[in-house]
Amino acid sequence: MRVNPVFLSLIVLSLCFGCAEKSEKSKQILVKNTLNIDRSAETVSLDLNSLDLMGETVNLDALGIVDAETQKSLVVQVVDSDSDGTLDALLFQPEVKALSEKTFKVVQRDSMSLEIEDRCYSRFVPERTDDYAWENDRVAFRTYGPTAQKMVEDGVKGGTLSSGIDAWLKRVDYPIINKWYKKELETDGSYHKDTGEGLDNFHVGPSRGVGGTAVKVDTTYYTSRNYVSWKTLYNGPIRTSFILNYATWDAAGNQISEEKHISLDYGSNLSRFEIKVNGIDTLSAGLTLHENDGEVAINEEKSWLSYWEPHEDSELGTGIVVPKGTMIGHEHYVTDKADESNLFAHLKVADQKVVYYAGFSWKKSGQFETKKAWEDYLGDFAEKINSPLEVVVK
Repeated sequence: MRVNPVFLSLIVLSLCFGCAEKSEKSKQILVKNTLNIDRSAETVSLDLNSLDLMGETVNLDALGIVDAETQKSLVVQVVDSDSDGTLDALLFQPEVKALSEKTFKVVQRDSMSLEIEDRCYSRFVPERTDDYAWENDRVAFRTYGPTAQKMVEDGVKGGTLSSGIDAWLKRVDYPIINKWYKKELETDGSYHKDTGEGLDNFHVGPSRGVGGTAVKVDTTYYTSRNYVSWKTLYNGPIRTSFILNYATWDAAGNQISEEKHISLDYGSNLSRFEIKVNGIDTLSAGLTLHENDGEVAINEEKSWLSYWEPHEDSELGTGIVVPKGTMIGHEHYVTDKADESNLFAHLKVADQKVVYYAGFSWKKSGQFETKKAWEDYLGDFAEKINSPLEVVVK
């Protein structure tokens, strides 16, 4: 069932904001980086309640963040983070050097704000059966809905039966989802051929693709079928967020219910998965092994898994990063059954929830040229999620 996205305020502040800033009401935001790693393309979510805006006449369309030292304005996004119909969080991405801190100011402009492109974007795709697709400036993904499942069950050509996550291998930093679907469905071209922007040549089948879930009982992995409903929460310059629900499914007598809240931030190769799950105390997230000709790497200390494989005329890295203390095991699962070999991270379910990050990098995109570079990225990503930027409102 389609749900209209919540309205967002997308703001780019003018560099010359001095005359518009209401200094007597501005709040200072101290952002501290405790790691010996420079931080960028990392989202801070600021609770609007922490800004003490209640009772004031505030135009959220003109709310923004400015670097207190350089006077440089940042791109921000105001969102309804809990989907209750009220805007409640301000998102921005500061750049903070290793072991340092930076001060920002919250400002209110009198002039009209400017909208910018939704660089982080997701949508239901009814024109291509019922895909759900999402992307940012670096990567793109999709998964499959109930119509695609029914087509397979009814023997109709063109269906897909899978709850795995597909990877679209883009090599440009601008949005391609709408363009590629139009190319595939309305022209003689195809998104299966690379004409400079990338292509879809990543095979999923019944595998877990890039971060699909499964439940292991004894020696067997069980999976859900396609999602049954979707809800777009928001799109914007910093983050896209949506929810997929799945019909209750059976895992050797265990009745599993599953809801996936997925988000993707600007500058990140990894989607964030927050899974609400009932009926089991361990959930597994997987990476397809395709032809089993790649290299597996596992870092238990930092809780990440990686698979680096040859991919047609290039190479491809996939990965899963798990918050510290929640990965309770892993398995390099190889079978003779087609598309069922996966690298699994076993995740502890706490309060009916698990959180993990999953994504990929294609060598042809120019983002990560080697297996080591990809694994270094996963290691840094793990450090960052386990030691988030510290934020104080003054």
